[in-house]
Amino acid sequence: MANKGKAELFAAIRRDARLEGMSARALARKFGVHRRTVAQALASPWPPERKKPPPRRSRLDPYKPVIDAMLRADLDAPRKQRHTVVRIWNRLVEEHQAVEVSYPMVRDYVRQRRAEIRMEEGRGPVPGFIEQSHRPGAEAEVDFGDVWIRLAGTLTRCYLFSFRLSWSGKADLAWTHHHTPPCHSHAGQGNASWAQPQHRSQPTSSYSSANGSSLQRNHASPS
Repeated sequence: MANKGKAELFAAIRRDARLEGMSARALARKFGVHRRTVAQALASPWPPERKKPPPRRSRLDPYKPVIDAMLRADLDAPRKQRHTVVRIWNRLVEEHQAVEVSYPMVRDYVRQRRAEIRMEEGRGPVPGFIEQSHRPGAEAEVDFGDVWIRLAGTLTRCYLFSFRLSWSGKADLAWTHHHTPPCHSHAGQGNASWAQPQHRSQPTSSYSSANGSSLQRNHASPS
């Protein structure tokens, strides 16, 4: 049990408590953990997050507000008049007698804080993350383009149809000599079809899944 993750440990403790009616003392003895851990597992299936240790103090801490002020002033300064890391370090030593502060300490702090200050003042993009979620058989990625292959000793231009299911990642490929003939491909449980476009410059690929959902995407004409 020691090699399993803590979430699996919590699940096992909760299972034995529910099915076998074991006491907290017996559970702690069986799994080799403290009764406090057993209490946590019985209270919630999710292990508590580890507390992050407080950041270590640095010799740069007293001068961070000074550096921040320089970086904020740089937001409105002409490009060639903005502080470099070397200039910031020299000013700390000359104006604030920060002889105990090394150049790498200033460099690492400025690299992080310059971008943060721009975001705090609304001058830069805010980093974000959007988690993607796909249902099985509901979505697919489709593409169509040209490739060159040697066919019977002759360099020939062909067209490649690519179909990839978003959930499983399973892909299927089909190629043809012609630009817009109908071609059919099967991947997983869904069906992919290449339909005759109404305009050669704007072919349309369509996909209908087993559960009835559909995906349609336009592509520029292969050059």
